Amino acid sequence: MKNSLKFYLMLSFVALTFVYSCDGDEEALTESQIDTSQPILNSLDIWLRDNFVDTYNIDILYQWDIYNVAIGRYLHPPYLDNVQPLAEAITKTWIEPYNEVGGEDFIKNLAPREFVFSGGFNYNPDSPTITLGIAEQGARITFFNIDELVYDNLDYNSLFSVVSPIQTMHHEYLHILNQTVPYDPIFEEVNPEGYLSNWTERSDSEAREDGFITAYAGSQAGEDFAEMVSQMLTRSNADWNALVDSISSEEAKENIRRKELLVVEYYQNSFDINFYDLQVLTYDALINL
Repeated sequence: MKNSLKFYLMLSFVALTFVYSCDGDEEALTESQIDTSQPILNSLDIWLRDNFVDTYNIDILYQWDIYNVAIGRYLHPPYLDNVQPLAEAITKTWIEPYNEVGGEDFIKNLAPREFVFSGGFNYNPDSPTITLGIAEQGARITFFNIDELVYDNLDYNSLFSVVSPIQTMHHEYLHILNQTVPYDPIFEEVNPEGYLSNWTERSDSEAREDGFITAYAGSQAGEDFAEMVSQMLTRSNADWNALVDSISSEEAKENIRRKELLVVEYYQNSFDINFYDLQVLTYDALINL
């Protein structure tokens, strides 16, 4: 009796399923539930596709997506008019110089695959600092505050200067290069006693007297290496030398020069790039934006 009941229930279920499949909307059953429609592209999207996606396999994301930025920060999508100017600045000060000294496909072969542009400042809630950019696992770099940038402002101490995102670009890209080829660990032995977890309590000028080119460079060795690169690639060689020579501590000056040598050797040995040639190109591009 129990087996007969099971068999009857199974037949009933099959019959109901068959009736539903015959009486239901056949078109609804055959259509994909995934939206495969072609997105509508504006003129900016087409320009970004032509100049970044197709050319360098890099996508620039500027429209709001809750998954692209941290929740709880005062962030917002940038104004459309501010997207292309930064994209062009990145091309001139980063892509073109690296391709010239490293080969025409250098950036295409070794680059983050996404840039995220945000219009707001990324204030850090637990410290009096602002995050200028984020590199994520070598695949994405996020830029903040692009709505406030002034492109003829080359003030190295201003968050509104175009120098700020370009330094961020060089800094974060160095982290990506380090993921491909690590820097020489001897760099960490230059002045390890000077690294501070509370790096915000030391000004840039104070940090230089301790052998670090910026206060943030004094937070840890990886950031120290990246700051050396970003500071050098946004200055002429003469300006860089003047900055280092202005340090009163001879020991600090010597330590920064040792780090400079290790940076130069890293680029030459790892990527066959003459760092000083790259410096000329990146700085000339920056002052001619």
